[in-house]
Amino acid sequence: MLIPCIDLQDGQAVQLVHGRRRELAVGDVFGLLHKFRSYPWLHVIDLDAAMGKGSNEELARALCTQARTEFRMKVRFGGGIRTVPRAKKIAGWGTSQMIVGSAVFRAGKVNLCFLRDLARTVHRKRIVIALDTWKGRITTHGWRRSIVLQTEEVMAQLEPYCAGFLCTDVDREGTMMGANLKWFRRLRDATHHPIIAAGGIRSKREILALDKIGMDAAVGMALYKDCLS
Repeated sequence: MLIPCIDLQDGQAVQLVHGRRRELAVGDVFGLLHKFRSYPWLHVIDLDAAMGKGSNEELARALCTQARTEFRMKVRFGGGIRTVPRAKKIAGWGTSQMIVGSAVFRAGKVNLCFLRDLARTVHRKRIVIALDTWKGRITTHGWRRSIVLQTEEVMAQLEPYCAGFLCTDVDREGTMMGANLKWFRRLRDATHHPIIAAGGIRSKREILALDKIGMDAAVGMALYKDCLS
């Protein structure tokens, strides 16, 4: 299944290359939502909040609300969810799931205290853990920091606290170089939980290949440039 992404930065929908260089920006964010209205799921990510550079909360909440109420889409929201009260607030928006990343780790290790508190407050079925990888290591805080751990090493430990994983190949993010199917197959062997794949996806053939190994595909750049072949 293809899942469109709306990544928010400075009040616009943007697409970044390797999570760093802005490739394009769309000011008409709600027009973009209308373009994606036929898809069953939508990802809304507040990049400013993820990077600790502010927030697009009012815009993000309005997007999530309209997607859910007008277009009957299920929404996953992520970006800056680093405390249990914040997660509880996001759950109150009516989002189907929330994406949690940076707070999952502390001092280079899995933050079990946070995860236990989160699972007690927000049902684990509403939690998706982001495991984004840059040069072989898990990266956090809007892809600005890395830790020694690798994705395959922590999946089993994290499974009790989430419904699935969002795994972004930051090395290919925004490049449309094609999905690293070898890496995604390796991740598939590491967990029985659902996985949403992201990073470099450029063709319907790749989405089909991911579907065959039991993964959804979160797609940004190829949709924004209308070149999903």
